[in-house]
Amino acid sequence: MQASELNYFKDILESRREQIQKNIKGVNSELDELNSLELNDEGDHASVNNNSMVESAIVQQQTNELQEIEVALGKIANGEYGICEMCEDDIGFQRLKVKPHAIYCIDCREIVEKSK
Repeated sequence: MQASELNYFKDILESRREQIQKNIKGVNSELDELNSLELNDEGDHASVNNNSMVESAIVQQQTNELQEIEVALGKIANGEYGICEMCEDDIGFQRLKVKPHAIYCIDCREIVEKSK
């Protein structure tokens, strides 16, 4: 992969990392606010619990994506970015444009998903 392509993906990954960190910080702030509310009835408790569960799920998903981004940035630094972890072939440019933190090429991703 050319240096210009690596820089392109590095910029995308760093931008996405920054956005996710802001999102997580905002959601955690909202959860703190929800937990500090004085609730008067069971309906309020149910509503807050439901919102907390949804927000927690979002944080978990974004935390997972953040970890994948960190791995991808490490691979850029090590010169291993864009190589499938299963077959060791190059991951296609278009696939990386869609999911810059991809660890599998399209064929291997399908194999992994079918085996789950």
